[in-house]
Amino acid sequence: MKRNLLKLTAAVCALAVAGSFAACGSDSKDPEWEWPSPDDPDEPAAEKPRFIWVDAAANFPDFADSRENIARDLAKAREAGFTDVVVDVRPTTGDVLFRTEAADPVRWLGAWLPGGFQRVERTATWDYLQAFIDEGAELGLRIHAAINTFTGGNATSIGDEGVVFRDATKRGWTTDLNLEGGITNIMNTGQAAKFFNPVREEVQQYICAMLADLARYEGLEGIFLDRGRFDGMTSDFSDYTRRRFEEYIGQKVQRFPADILPAGHTAGIPAEQPVHMKKWLEFRAKTIHDFMGRAREAVKGVNPDLKFGVYVGGWYSTYYDVGVNWASPKYPVASKFAWATPQYQNYGYADLMDQMLIGAYASPGAVYGTTEWTMQGFCSLAMERTMGACPMVAGGPDVGNWDTAGKYTPEQENRAVTQSVGACYRVADGYFLFDMIHLKKADQWSYVKAGIDEVLDKK
Repeated sequence: MKRNLLKLTAAVCALAVAGSFAACGSDSKDPEWEWPSPDDPDEPAAEKPRFIWVDAAANFPDFADSRENIARDLAKAREAGFTDVVVDVRPTTGDVLFRTEAADPVRWLGAWLPGGFQRVERTATWDYLQAFIDEGAELGLRIHAAINTFTGGNATSIGDEGVVFRDATKRGWTTDLNLEGGITNIMNTGQAAKFFNPVREEVQQYICAMLADLARYEGLEGIFLDRGRFDGMTSDFSDYTRRRFEEYIGQKVQRFPADILPAGHTAGIPAEQPVHMKKWLEFRAKTIHDFMGRAREAVKGVNPDLKFGVYVGGWYSTYYDVGVNWASPKYPVASKFAWATPQYQNYGYADLMDQMLIGAYASPGAVYGTTEWTMQGFCSLAMERTMGACPMVAGGPDVGNWDTAGKYTPEQENRAVTQSVGACYRVADGYFLFDMIHLKKADQWSYVKAGIDEVLDKK
């Protein structure tokens, strides 16, 4: 823009001096002050965003009661080269760290401390999200809020917390699982995160009410929905969902759930496909697609300028197991994957998003490549599958949970942190790193900075 103004000023001055003579001695009939085309090579390209995620529970010991620590670590993020910070404000407990009448505030969260997994209480009364927004504004960082969408409670070794443990009505919204021993409510299992049933109307209304309140924050750049999905292949097999599915296909399911999926089936496609399995996968994708449209309206109805987006796992080829189609509705899923019906692609929701974060969660030894389960491959395939329907698609690694077998040395992990930036940034619309706590614990700030400096040519 500044270059354009200089051109205009120079042209006007030239005319004033030369009178009726053509400016710059040119015989062109085009005025010298004409705006350049958008692809003018002299115009500097905008830098792609670099996102860092702040998990609520993992970072709670540092941030729950300390604005100073928030300011300290956001400054480190900016120094490392990040431009955007995603703050988790609704952890898996389902309670919240922002202003809303729709949900209760977080009272405590479980976190790993030197003495083990412990309860961290919050005694502060100041607005947690607002603190990040205020500090981000001081530092020139864009702040986004993230919520764990369809969770309502978390059961841990140090206690149970969440609305489903306090409110019997909302406990009734939780998902029923198709387990080997029969259909079982998630509250009667040992599973920690207690998911709601996304099909239920009450659940969708509840989440959208929260999103509307979240959208009222001034200075917030965007909202990301995490866990905007079903709780795996075994979810949801309630009577409520059965009725909705039968309405969708226009007939009764004679053998439920056997005509959909075998009891206890958790992953992949059965060797013998049940008669309604593929329509079931389609129905679940439609459920999540329609909810995302509804959630977008809840946000945009309050603040049309607020960016609406999701976090999803990059492993699209198996992401049907949680009922999510995050591709473009033009992406021909059925021609590429045998589990998809021809109608499945209609429920791709990339076009409902302003931004998407792709979990390119490969190991430190799989930075480069063209396939899933490489960081670069996850990102390049995400771009192929979203087909430009979403304006911004960024991807990157989980730098703390990528070597559970202890295969790689700290030096190899540090190198992978650096390499991950270029591998993802250059093939996608930006870079994304999970999670701030990992950089802090392993003191890896300098390694991600080296990667960011390299892609920005600041070496």
